[in-house]
Amino acid sequence: MAMRNATQQVVRALEPSLTRSLHASPDSKKIVGVFYKGGEYAGQNPNFVGCVENALGIRSWLESQGHQYIVTDDKDGPNCELEKHIADAHVLITTPFHPAYVSADRIRRGKNLELLLTAGIGSDHIELPAAAAAGLTVAEVTGSNTVSVAEDQLMRILVLMRNFLPGHHQAINGEWDLAGIAHRAYDLEGKTVGTVGAGRIGKLLLQRLKPFGCNLLYHDRLRVDAALEKELGAAFEEDLDAMLPKCDVVVLNMPLTEKTKGMFNKEKIAKMKKGVIIVNNARGAIMDTQAVADACKSRHIAGYGGDVWYPQPAPKEHPWRYMPNNAMTPHISGTTIDGQLRYAAGVKDMLERYFKGQDFPEPNYIVKEGKLASQYQ
Repeated sequence: MAMRNATQQVVRALEPSLTRSLHASPDSKKIVGVFYKGGEYAGQNPNFVGCVENALGIRSWLESQGHQYIVTDDKDGPNCELEKHIADAHVLITTPFHPAYVSADRIRRGKNLELLLTAGIGSDHIELPAAAAAGLTVAEVTGSNTVSVAEDQLMRILVLMRNFLPGHHQAINGEWDLAGIAHRAYDLEGKTVGTVGAGRIGKLLLQRLKPFGCNLLYHDRLRVDAALEKELGAAFEEDLDAMLPKCDVVVLNMPLTEKTKGMFNKEKIAKMKKGVIIVNNARGAIMDTQAVADACKSRHIAGYGGDVWYPQPAPKEHPWRYMPNNAMTPHISGTTIDGQLRYAAGVKDMLERYFKGQDFPEPNYIVKEGKLASQYQ
């Protein structure tokens, strides 16, 4: 609540242009933000701070202190707006929802870069070893969208388990075919749900699933505290391949790293129960794209839902758009209005600390002093 109040107090008066040139002072920093366009919706909600037009609600604050704040959604290709500013930017702020892919080449050309901030959670759009080698600090707003994502995961589990989407399509198309829905609609009670990863989001999901009377399992590199494990009512599965065949529902809650990229390939999916439901709000690249599409077509996967793709934005021809029984959306789960207020306030807090030469909260660091956070190692 304190973070939300702090953000709501930020003056959101916008400049006529999204790019405003200032007379830089000796201590002035050039900050570049990459966000998605709000368009016609930008002015409909004063708390819609995650878009280009509202720029996290920090423009007036930054410019009142003599800093330069460049904001754009144009991030791809050699002639994009981001490329015009990367050479002399000190800080780059981007999000997992409309990621600016920060390659080793961009890092090399960013001669003044000091800080890469993720407005949200998940910094895999940054080539982290290159950032570490260049001495950059990479940080994100840890915890800012955990509730948002956990709630979304629960929603998708229920949507797929109850075969909701075909029923909704019938309603809006003027149809009435009960059998077309009921033949694959199930209760969640009594089903086995396993989460691959039991960090902040995974734990929140388990807490929310407990009242449904599910059999709860989790796999993680670290076992949670025994008292919390008892409270969650979840059993630890050390061997992922042993857990997967037990699950009616598998939820992915791990970061994208070199080890997890493409982890769920044809062979891994084959280990799952026929008719499994998979929910992935983690990262699209954890899955083998074609293997998922093929398994949905063969009905080995009874339903696949999530909001993460690779690349993002997903091209029109991406096969996940056309899979049967999918509950896919654009990457939206972590950018609710409440989530935006939290990650906007977190970015402002870290910028304040950066200007003062102070450390960030330790959990926010992804790269610090040349070292990667443990989850990315």
